[in-house]
Amino acid sequence: MEYVTLGKTGLKISRMGFGGIPIQRVDASVTRELVKAMAEKGINYIDTARGYTVSEAYLGEALEGLRDKFVLATKSMSRTQEAMAKDIDISLGNLRTDHIDLYQVHNPNMEQLEQVIAAGGALEALQEAKAAGKIGHIGVTAHSLEVFEKALELDWVETIMFPYNIVETQAVELIKKCTEKNIGFITMKPLAGGAIEDATLAIRFICANPDVTVVIPGMFDLKEIDQNLAACEDKTPLSEAELAKMEEVRSQLGNNFCRRCNYCAPCTVGISIPNVFLFQGYLDRYGLGGWAKDRYSAMPVKASACIGCGACEKRCPYNLPIREMLKDAAAKFGE
Repeated sequence: MEYVTLGKTGLKISRMGFGGIPIQRVDASVTRELVKAMAEKGINYIDTARGYTVSEAYLGEALEGLRDKFVLATKSMSRTQEAMAKDIDISLGNLRTDHIDLYQVHNPNMEQLEQVIAAGGALEALQEAKAAGKIGHIGVTAHSLEVFEKALELDWVETIMFPYNIVETQAVELIKKCTEKNIGFITMKPLAGGAIEDATLAIRFICANPDVTVVIPGMFDLKEIDQNLAACEDKTPLSEAELAKMEEVRSQLGNNFCRRCNYCAPCTVGISIPNVFLFQGYLDRYGLGGWAKDRYSAMPVKASACIGCGACEKRCPYNLPIREMLKDAAAKFGE
């Protein structure tokens, strides 16, 4: 197992970690098997979130007796000091631990990030929890390039998590800046939310980039751990056949895959277009229908509100048929 330093945190972690979204599809006993297998194989980085329903609780139960073998990360979508302080304590209880190694601000937009760092914002709670020893380090997760770029300027940010995979390479220059600034870079969505079927190819692509600190594929099956670990540990250069297959994947997904770059914004009627497609991905490819529908239902403006003006399509750098994609999403979410 290759171990790396997670940026300025100084934490020593395995190059491949564990993404905690898909365990919502299984139960506590399966989670225990997964955690035990990771401990045996030397995978020591686990990422979960307050928003992943049962994920924290399942992992907390599974980590009993094994907590010292893992670097544990979670995150919250709270933006105020009061709400974040409450979430940190809930996470500690769910995870059955007295400290969380990395606590992250979960996917803020620019306005929310400003709220986080303002007086009375979530950053106050995070820094108080850090001073009290409840959490060790603070990071940010994002889907927006604008937020990523802003996070690089904030001296309290020790890690950044962002999508990076065969078809989502829009942040590659910002990922390089993470290395320059000694900020740990955590790759989420390594299989593009399940859109990339060849997991070995996907992991090989990511691990070929030295600026990636850790990749965290979501896993809920022991076979996935073995397959992904083998891909991560394969240090041979990417072959011509693999490179050709990657181009084929890009070609196949290019006309109907949202990279969440947000260049389509602002929508005329206020639809958060990237989030519609993000939640649809959880619905279509993760097998998390209930969770995806709950998150979608919380959106103030749904896909069905699209008036077909086409302004978003003119701004999309990937020439996606966004209007048709929104219609499809609305239908799948039962609108």
